[in-house]
Amino acid sequence: MNLGVVLPQTEIGPDPKTLAAFARTAEECGFTSLVAYDHVIGADVSDRPDWVGPYDVTSQFHEPFVLFGYLAAVTNLELMPGVLILPQRQTVLVAKQAAEVNVLTGGRFRLGVGIGWNAVEYEALGVDFGTRAVLYEEQVELLRRLWTEDVVTFEGRFHTVDRAGILPRPVQRPIPLWMGGGATPAVLNRIGRLADGWVCNTLPGHGLEAALGVIKDATEAAGRPRDAVQLQGIVQARPGEDPKNALPRQLERWRGVGATHVAVSGLNGGRTPKEHIAFLKTAAEALVG
Repeated sequence: MNLGVVLPQTEIGPDPKTLAAFARTAEECGFTSLVAYDHVIGADVSDRPDWVGPYDVTSQFHEPFVLFGYLAAVTNLELMPGVLILPQRQTVLVAKQAAEVNVLTGGRFRLGVGIGWNAVEYEALGVDFGTRAVLYEEQVELLRRLWTEDVVTFEGRFHTVDRAGILPRPVQRPIPLWMGGGATPAVLNRIGRLADGWVCNTLPGHGLEAALGVIKDATEAAGRPRDAVQLQGIVQARPGEDPKNALPRQLERWRGVGATHVAVSGLNGGRTPKEHIAFLKTAAEALVG
């Protein structure tokens, strides 16, 4: 099992030295990957009484591709956005940026993608929120072609590429493409048809097992092996819980459902940046040994 860490995006702060120290400490503690979340812009919710999203204009997010270019020089961790809101970004540019990070890390990169929930963010980036799902599927096809073919000709609903290609292409061809999303039938079917892995926010014992069955059925229906889609889970101690007890218990539950990757998160525990770095050592004692 690949044991990784979640970058505490909203609490780690903007200091590049702290970011480097967090990544280096994670690697020194025996973790093998780092996951960073993605949002480009936050909404001012002071006059949005119906706002239900978990983030707003006060929430800090480092831009994943720029962040990973920096971290590639200071750590050997595998890097993954968990997840990049793909439809609100230009597909060909994402293909280029992902290929560059893949090259700079020597292939230690997975591209996690999702369709997002924040209509304000889509509007600010000039993308139609209502067509994001169908755009998303076309993007996946085009990304993989750009990563694997010298010259691409593509004519879709949203994209036209006329005999063009990107260089450098990635070390991995294609880059492993993981999808986020909840356990709704449409999302699970899409993951089964198109993804290399599922960045999962559903917990073992809370509908995950049934959801995995839907994914496996969709994978098989698409002519792929039933085990083609890998699984990434998350372990996180609740307020008041001892991480040394909670994290191993949660990890075993993920192991029981066949998770290939698990990331530990220290978010929302009221920690300072220095405390987040110290927390990595506590988590490693509990999970890595």
